[in-house]
Amino acid sequence: MHGLKYYFSRTDLTLWFSSSLIIIISFCIFDRESFMTLAASLIGVTSLIFNAKGNPFGQVLMIVFSLLYGIISYSFSYYGEMITYLGMTMPMAAFALVSWLRNPYNGKKSEVKVNSLSKNEYVLMIILTIIVTLLFYFILKHFNTSNLIPSTLSVTTSFIAVYLTFRRSPYFAVAYAANDIVLIILWTLASFHSSEYISVAVCFAAFLANDIYGFISWQKMKIRQSQKI
Repeated sequence: MHGLKYYFSRTDLTLWFSSSLIIIISFCIFDRESFMTLAASLIGVTSLIFNAKGNPFGQVLMIVFSLLYGIISYSFSYYGEMITYLGMTMPMAAFALVSWLRNPYNGKKSEVKVNSLSKNEYVLMIILTIIVTLLFYFILKHFNTSNLIPSTLSVTTSFIAVYLTFRRSPYFAVAYAANDIVLIILWTLASFHSSEYISVAVCFAAFLANDIYGFISWQKMKIRQSQKI
């Protein structure tokens, strides 16, 4: 614990604590029953604070979060979310974990080396994103997925996010922030049917703040690493 105190900055700890507190309060007000949702939310927000530090342990927590979130999504027939997180985000988090461990900064396993993508790779990513989006649209339509358009947009933003995470680009946090906005909309719509899903929407609002912070943190990390080369 003493080591963690000095590993995380005061801003890191304040953001994590406030995010966790908001998640717990919303759970107590709107849910009080689905402890899996609470556990997933707390694991997810904790993974983001590690990801903001470029620590591979964040990807370990993301694997666990993806599994739990997939189950939660299934409960409201958000098959797009279920398929996305179990079939794409979770395995890609495993690949990202390997990538981050294989590319430590200056030999430090607790910090990944920030990468810069070429223009050609961005073009490739866009092409792959279009293919994945069209494929999932028809799959989700076949399964009568609730709120089809935002569910498809979630697939789009999730794919970009996991691709950039795997490639160690700071912009992965921007893509996740966009995904958070889509998910806030999705779970707000779900809360019209059951108030317990308000706590999930609040969870992704907390994620949004953490992903914005993560992008800022990675930009600073990129500058710091480039200055020491």
